[in-house]
Amino acid sequence: MKFSEMPYARPDTEALKALLEKLTADFAAAESFEAAEKVFLTMEEETGHFETQATLASIRHDVDTRDEFYDKERDFFDEAFPELQAYLQKWTMALLQSPFRPQFEEKYGSLPFVNAELELKSFSEEIIGEMQKENALCSEYSKLIASAQIPFDGGVYTLSQLTPFKQSKDDEKRLAAWKAEGQFYVDNGQRLDEIYHELTQLRNEMGKKLGYGGYTQLGYYRMQRNCYTKEDVEQFRLAVQKYLVPVADKIYRRQAERLGVAYPLSFADAALDFRSGNATPKGSADDILAHAKTFYHELSPETAQFIDVMLEGELLDVLSRTGKSGGGYCTSLPDYKVPFIFANFNGTSGDVEVMTHEAGHAFAGWMARDIVPMSCQWPSLEACEVHSMSMEFLSWPWAEGFFGDDTRKFRYAHLAGALTFIPYGTMVDHFQHIVYEKPEMTPAERHAAWKELLGIYMPWLRLDGDIPFYAEGKGWQRQRHIYESPFYYIDYCLAQTVALEIWAGMVKDPKAAWEQYMAYTRPAGTKTFRDLVAGAGLEVPFDEACLKNVCAVASKWLDEYDLTGIV
Repeated sequence: MKFSEMPYARPDTEALKALLEKLTADFAAAESFEAAEKVFLTMEEETGHFETQATLASIRHDVDTRDEFYDKERDFFDEAFPELQAYLQKWTMALLQSPFRPQFEEKYGSLPFVNAELELKSFSEEIIGEMQKENALCSEYSKLIASAQIPFDGGVYTLSQLTPFKQSKDDEKRLAAWKAEGQFYVDNGQRLDEIYHELTQLRNEMGKKLGYGGYTQLGYYRMQRNCYTKEDVEQFRLAVQKYLVPVADKIYRRQAERLGVAYPLSFADAALDFRSGNATPKGSADDILAHAKTFYHELSPETAQFIDVMLEGELLDVLSRTGKSGGGYCTSLPDYKVPFIFANFNGTSGDVEVMTHEAGHAFAGWMARDIVPMSCQWPSLEACEVHSMSMEFLSWPWAEGFFGDDTRKFRYAHLAGALTFIPYGTMVDHFQHIVYEKPEMTPAERHAAWKELLGIYMPWLRLDGDIPFYAEGKGWQRQRHIYESPFYYIDYCLAQTVALEIWAGMVKDPKAAWEQYMAYTRPAGTKTFRDLVAGAGLEVPFDEACLKNVCAVASKWLDEYDLTGIV
């Protein structure tokens, strides 16, 4: 069934609550594993129906945030999810306390129970009100960002549509675009500060109500961190500062030389990889999708079948439009056993990167579509990001079909960008730990903290006020994860590190790297992040040697890469 044909109807929450109560009671009363399993599978089916309707409403809202019908449906689910959580918690408790738990673990694995225990630690009926307010504030932030109509160079643009101008090889136009974007955030800065302040207070209160003294521990439970701790993340941060920041700094010093500009760079100059312009895809959005089909057909039989399902089912919405929510993501529709890709093409290399990135998620989800329980179809988020970031690198042998004469530019900038991203992403995580450890901070103090972290993680940027919004430590406001998904960002950094390991293997032997990728992907969410990495013969990012080795291999490749004739 095509996406446009998938029917939507608002779920009856009262009927669903009654059904959840009945299923929980039936499960607790089951006198055999077979009887309990039958109820278990019914619960899987019913929650899948609800999730499908919620996801349809969410996607259709994001496709056009001005659509009043789906705007109201989004509000409905913001209220409904926290209320239903109380009933799902009772189900989880019954599952954990079942006398047939050993049989369930033998058939479905122990990880669903580990994750269920984390879920219990992250919810109580006491915090339903805060969760509803949290959802409403996150929706307000999303709408505010999507509402951007930025006058620039005779036109009016959304934030995504402005991106090509922010990478223009014309210095004056590029700087003007950065200032125009910054002005949007400045104009809305007070409300952005207010929204985030309210969110931090709400989350801190939730953490206190659940007995954690604040939000950080609750945040880790909500993220289902089932195989590493805050201390592991702190160790990773130190390794980033020790090994990666110097490599990234060298990359930007060379960039300054190529551009003929002073070091440290302005935010606008840091966005231009080459004086002759950044790599851009050749052709239209349709051309990108057509070559993506070629790529996936030639990569493997599994990816060939996958991309045909996606294209034939209208399961990609990739064009940037007025009123469309920003960013890109992949989600899934359980009833139809298919993923959905949402993106905002804007004519930059990011179009190809987001296509391969989100398709990496989608392919992994599609491969796992028949796994029961549904909670095991996706691993934890940092594990999921390995699927996507590695797929970006696995597309390299087909890069010429996307980039033509800009292929060499793309490969160099893509690898350099992967390395320089990790300090930024780590900084986002560090910032959030500071914020939730000191929830009493004022907006001005948060900006000051971000500015201080910029000096540690991104010393190649000039903080002289040339572009006030960014140079004044307010750039974190454009990172939607900070608002909507607290502590979801170190995941990208951990995953990028593993993806760089796969890249190093691909440079030597693309076929072997693909097999390693599939060895990582096939178990889906039946294993923890650490076990998935180890099972594919890769190093765990928390070990200092992992980042040290990755930096050495990638830095050597960049040093030796032939950029002859490219300025």
